Order: sequence, then structure tokens, then C-alpha cells
Amino acid sequence: MAKQYDKQFKLDAVQYYIDHKDLGLQGCANNLGISQQTLSRWKRELRDTGNIECRGSGNYSTDEEKEIARLKRELRDTKDALDVLKKAISILGK
Repeated sequence: MAKQYDKQFKLDAVQYYIDHKDLGLQGCANNLGISQQTLSRWKRELRDTGNIECRGSGNYSTDEEKEIARLKRELRDTKDALDVLKKAISILGK
């Protein structure tokens, strides 16, 4: 699972790059503990839209949307567990 960063971290990371261009994109990304591609994407988003998208538990407009997202995650996890059990049964049944 990919690590999620809050919006403030993303904005600070882009500002760090702007303030330390002499380090280059790779150097700044290494110092921040993120990939060069990630920093580049955040920089591009901020330049193109003036905003950086940030997904997370606090970005649902309603409680219903948050509950739907939780239920979808739970359903996905349950399906994954069922697939594992089916494979185990087929292996043990041989």
C-alpha cells in the first residue's frame, strides 16, 4: 500500500524544492524520503492547477461518503480473504 501524505507535507515538499533547487529534484526527494517521481508530480499539480490533490479520511464531503468508502474497503478485503481461502481449499483438496 502506498504511503499517503497530507496536503501540508506536499506543499512543504514543493516549497523545499523551490528553496533548494541547487540540490536538484533527486536530492530534494532523497532528503524528504520520497521518490523523485512523487515530488515531480506534486510540483506539476501545483503548477498546473494551483492545488495539490490529497486523498484521505478527512476528504469526504458527507458522513455517508465516508461510510461507503469504508464499506467498499471492507468488501474488497473480504473478497481477498475469500480468494485466499478458495486457493487454500483447492491446494489442500488435491
